[in-house]
Amino acid sequence: MDISRTIDPDRPVLIAGPTASGKSTLALAIARAQGGVIVNADALQVYANWRILSARPSPEEEAAQPHMLYGHVPPVADYSAGHWLREVEQVLRRAERPIIVGGTGLYFSALTEGLAEIPATPLALRLRADKLLKTEGLDRLLADLDGETRARIDRANPVRVQRAWEVLHATGRGLASWQETTPPALLPLSGCTSLLIEAAKDWLDVHIARRFDAMLKAGALDEVRANFATWDATRPASKIIGAQDLMAHLRGEIPLDQAREAVTTATRQYAKRQRTWFRARMKDWQHIAAETL
Repeated sequence: MDISRTIDPDRPVLIAGPTASGKSTLALAIARAQGGVIVNADALQVYANWRILSARPSPEEEAAQPHMLYGHVPPVADYSAGHWLREVEQVLRRAERPIIVGGTGLYFSALTEGLAEIPATPLALRLRADKLLKTEGLDRLLADLDGETRARIDRANPVRVQRAWEVLHATGRGLASWQETTPPALLPLSGCTSLLIEAAKDWLDVHIARRFDAMLKAGALDEVRANFATWDATRPASKIIGAQDLMAHLRGEIPLDQAREAVTTATRQYAKRQRTWFRARMKDWQHIAAETL
């Protein structure tokens, strides 16, 4: 399917979809055919230390068309949807047409619906939440949330649940209460072409496995090895799927086949959460089958 023949070349483009569904390839095709700057909307592709495991565009792809907000954040830094939205605001002030692509649904909802200005979480509180999640599980954090927030969030997503828990304990207000005071959207859905790539589970499972094998061939083990000295599991950059399992392999704790199975399983689970989120929140987007691209 040649999307560039059917979309308005003057409107901003949003491309969302589950991991390994072909989002970056589509963004590059549109940029080559119609022009524009490709802007990252993936929470882990912003980090400088994870090019391969985060599936960032290759250096050759980045050189072929303008790319922004990829690999520009140090691994020691915190980076949130608020940080991203402020950077995207600067991008939108430019004359060049943005093609915003990624799999982080929260970034797109912040962009098209607005984002509440919530104070940052103190490190000590985040560490406490990390410990509770690890020792007592997701239900422990959910039990502490106010009813309105608990009813709204994705209760199967540990990152979102922990964020809601931290907001409540840091500010004394539930996340739902903060969202009630959300400012206007930076880029309303009506002002852009919004494309959601959908992929059948069996098709996506095959592509997830193939992509991880390609990551290994591209040097994923060396990338993980380079992060040994500075590894800190509490940092947002350390949420990257695959790092812990490949580290375990490099330490001689598990064979590579076991690490590969663990990574592909975790990636499939992540893709399932993404698809669930997209189905619930992106009903008004133009849906495209990944198999047709």
